[in-house]
Amino acid sequence: MAHAATRSVEIPVNIYRPNNPYLGKALENVKLTPNDPDNDVRHVVLDLSGGNLTYVEGQSIGIVPPGTDAKGKPHKLRLYSIASSRIGDNKDSQTVSLCVKRVVYKHPETGEIVRGVASNFICDLNPGDDVQITGPAGKTFLLPEDPTANLILIATGTGIAPFRAFLRHIYDEMDTPWQGKVWLFFGMQNSHSYLYQEELNAFAAKGDFQITTAISREQKNKEGGRMYVQHRIAEHSDELWKLITNGNTYTYICGLRGMEDGIDAAFTPIAAANNLSWPEYQKQLKLDGFWHVETY
Repeated sequence: MAHAATRSVEIPVNIYRPNNPYLGKALENVKLTPNDPDNDVRHVVLDLSGGNLTYVEGQSIGIVPPGTDAKGKPHKLRLYSIASSRIGDNKDSQTVSLCVKRVVYKHPETGEIVRGVASNFICDLNPGDDVQITGPAGKTFLLPEDPTANLILIATGTGIAPFRAFLRHIYDEMDTPWQGKVWLFFGMQNSHSYLYQEELNAFAAKGDFQITTAISREQKNKEGGRMYVQHRIAEHSDELWKLITNGNTYTYICGLRGMEDGIDAAFTPIAAANNLSWPEYQKQLKLDGFWHVETY
């Protein structure tokens, strides 16, 4: 099996650490789901102009919420995937963008309403508010440098964040636009939670880019149950297998942890049909730099 190429440039990491975070400011806070009462997802743009924080697509930054926890200690940072390319949404290399869902749920034992500290802080930001930022973090969930490589992108919900960054970079910013096939599988609850829909659809005119959606509350799988992203993977497993085994295809998975088992189940039979063990083959893909996972 081939190996992913080594990188020709150094990746910035931990320019700002928790003991000395960068103090940025919120510039924009846009609700991406105005018609979905069950999901409050925000696109938040943060100003980096007062420091030297740089990043590349696929990395994360840490957000340190203000205040203290129940024990009186400062809140710990939370990592969020970056949703903008390295030059930022304003294309001046002075901003970083996040895609964040407000976390609110009922505690299973006490029935108490629990609000995620960092997500609610970010979703409530107003322009001009201070934000403590660390990072960037991550050296593996990164685009290959070869523009002829194929990309399989598998996302659920806000897991679309790094792929928005990927697509903006490869189609709008590279000197030579991406030549390989790019196939996005995007899972969501309903059509109202289709994040960045217009922007994603526009990339189809810029290269060999394809989107396959799995809308769990509106579509049915072949067994008659809800359609999840792993069911779409199973439907297209023959085509995906040809890509994965061609030696120049990189697969990225970002979003809810539960989808990994379903993806493995989709590839297990086709690997067996080719006299291969999927767990062993997948392990080799990871070791060779062709299989990347960030789930939560």
